[in-house]
Amino acid sequence: MKEKLSSLADLAAAFGKEPVQAKSDNLASTESLVYSTNTGRIKPKKQTSKLAATDGFALVRRETKGRKGKGVITITGLGLSAKALKDLAKKLKKTCGTGGTVVNEIIEIQGDKRELIKTILEKEGFKVKFIGG
Repeated sequence: MKEKLSSLADLAAAFGKEPVQAKSDNLASTESLVYSTNTGRIKPKKQTSKLAATDGFALVRRETKGRKGKGVITITGLGLSAKALKDLAKKLKKTCGTGGTVVNEIIEIQGDKRELIKTILEKEGFKVKFIGG
């Protein structure tokens, strides 16, 4: 053995063994990885979100729980995409003159404007049900 062995693969070949191959990059196990020397920049997979099933009613509820006594109106069961929910929330906030947000397919509007929200949703083509007190 006068040859110089430069790697473990050469050593394994000298003894007649197959060199151990590294497993291919599995992107599922390396979700936080952003760059690999083998493949370059790793782009995250786009997540497709499924729309929640709806019974055709927009459920309007007044909530104060977890908000230090401040009342908000939550609207669920619309069955719209994320962009459509944001657009509808923007329209509701503008006409009510209050703030609000969209959290996990739930539109939250500050204050107690249930009747105004009901008329706006009915103009948009939704059937409205009040839930709770």
